[in-house]
Amino acid sequence: MKYVKITFRVLLVLIVGSFLHYVLPQHDLAKITSTEVIRTDLSGWNRVFYAQADSGGADLATRDLRLINTQKQKSWLFGFVPRDAEGVMVYRNEDSGWIWPPYFKFDSSDLQAEAQAIARGDQDQWVVITHYGWRNRFLSIYPNAVNIRLVDGPDVRIIPWFNIFFFAFLGLAILFLRAAWAQFRERMMDPALEEVGDRWDVIEAGAAEKRSRLKRWFARLGGK
Repeated sequence: MKYVKITFRVLLVLIVGSFLHYVLPQHDLAKITSTEVIRTDLSGWNRVFYAQADSGGADLATRDLRLINTQKQKSWLFGFVPRDAEGVMVYRNEDSGWIWPPYFKFDSSDLQAEAQAIARGDQDQWVVITHYGWRNRFLSIYPNAVNIRLVDGPDVRIIPWFNIFFFAFLGLAILFLRAAWAQFRERMMDPALEEVGDRWDVIEAGAAEKRSRLKRWFARLGGK
């Protein structure tokens, strides 16, 4: 039973951690090399990873997909520790709309124009691309770019303030819920369980007394 609980907790942490890693904003240092629009099919395997169609458009199984091609600076620990190496990264650019995740992005056309202007200009220009999602070549999914910000170079330090405040709030919320649950258990559940235990003890005592009387009655019958 102990190993079952440990396995369940580990799986729960992995599921919640993967979910948060997908939906929370991430920041990449990159150089935009080009942009393109491709026709893509949304299958049952990867459709869940794509946002809805552009605001005002129909959500079809096959649609045009805006892509931003970049030369990204590699990093460790989800972007906190930069590496002295670069690699390619492709971002998709589509509206998230009013649905999940709640980025309320409706300006994918403007963002594509901004990325095209940067790519046609100085391709040595470093930018910070804010995005969510994952890149998976097998499923043909791309992280969704939310914002592009010009920076002076690859040595800029990026502090994920939103994620810091989010996890601080999440930690406080967990502590609050744990304290509230402890008080509820102490005030409501423990007395109820004690009352049930006392009633069970009374029932067991009554049953034992009846069994004792029945044994004495059989003993008197046997003596006769």
